[in-house]
Amino acid sequence: MATSTIALSLDRADPLAWLRGQFHLEPGVVYMDGNSLGLLSKPAERSLLETLEAWKRLGIDGWLQGAHPWFGFAEELGALAAPLIGAKPNEVLITGSTSVNLHQMLASFFRPQGLRRKILIEEAAFPTDAHAVKSHLKLRGLDPARDIVVVPSRGGTVLEEDDIIAAMSGEVAFAILPAALYRTGQLLDVKRLTQEAHARGIVICFDGCHSVGAVPHALHDDGVDCAIFCTYKYLNGGPGATGGLFVHEKHLGAAPGLASWFSSRKDRQFDMSNDLEHADGASAYHIGTPNILSMAPLLGALELVNGAGIANIRARSLALTRFMIELFDGELGSLGFSLATPREEGRRGGHIALRHQEAPRICKALKQHKVIPDFRPPDIVRLAPSPLYTSFAEVAQTIAVLKDIAQSKAYLEFPNVREMVA
Repeated sequence: MATSTIALSLDRADPLAWLRGQFHLEPGVVYMDGNSLGLLSKPAERSLLETLEAWKRLGIDGWLQGAHPWFGFAEELGALAAPLIGAKPNEVLITGSTSVNLHQMLASFFRPQGLRRKILIEEAAFPTDAHAVKSHLKLRGLDPARDIVVVPSRGGTVLEEDDIIAAMSGEVAFAILPAALYRTGQLLDVKRLTQEAHARGIVICFDGCHSVGAVPHALHDDGVDCAIFCTYKYLNGGPGATGGLFVHEKHLGAAPGLASWFSSRKDRQFDMSNDLEHADGASAYHIGTPNILSMAPLLGALELVNGAGIANIRARSLALTRFMIELFDGELGSLGFSLATPREEGRRGGHIALRHQEAPRICKALKQHKVIPDFRPPDIVRLAPSPLYTSFAEVAQTIAVLKDIAQSKAYLEFPNVREMVA
């Protein structure tokens, strides 16, 4: 049976095919970069416009009036995000950005004492994590060259849990690890790593930027101390959309490391006291006033994701990446590509990473053919078939275009120069 026929058959049998109609899709364009920036959905557009209308009609009264008063909007959105990460509503807050929230987690939970003063990260960590860790070590008078424990990857792509656990020495106070590696999409065993960290007296934080919205999590039941995540990738909250954080209820009630007026108990906030009575829940970890217009699209976006169900989304995501791997094996294996993403479904997130020495040029050629990929240095083409809006036919089209580009060496017409990418 022809690949296109198989793809059409899969699309017809897809129970989540209705989701595609909920998005604004550019005709003739195959969008495979939802792991960098998700596309605009109609519900997200509607909730943004409704928020603008509330601002227009209510002015400052929008903080306390309307269908979704802004004063508690961050908590309302946190409750909507909670089922996606396996958390209780009061453990989740939509606030800040990934970097700001990581700084908050480090300020709140990195407590160096005696010999236990190091922070554990992994070699291929997203730069934000490394930058934040180094800055906090310097602020505490510690030396990043001495007080960071870096876990190496194997072959530059795979991170083994055994290697991470072996690095959890008695000198480590805090660990920040990705739930899914941003280059390859490899999933880590969050539960096992949390148990091993706690057995060694280490506070552990997970970065869920490349998994939340595509992969279900059980952060509360797994006992994770804290986590951060963005909302503009698989949650489709828009460029620069407000980030999210999780703090396990066992830590709630303690003062945040970085406090602000919005850290206050809601019923005492307008007492305007200089002595903070911080909120009991994750609200205590606010840093500054919520960015309402950057949060507004998330109302519709999260309602759409919850309506589909994260378990169903994960099943569709796995089906799409499985189909892509099958096509890779049959069409691209002999054309200089190698698969950097784990084949095992339990270790695979929402995107596929292909290695090729001409990856920068290949990404440019794909864009010329209206297939939108993502490049990550030094040699990775990332392809993210979104479980919300990518069809199986588009997966087949992507591989067919890749094959044509590789076979014809059409990429040679482009300079082998990296461009700015998100």
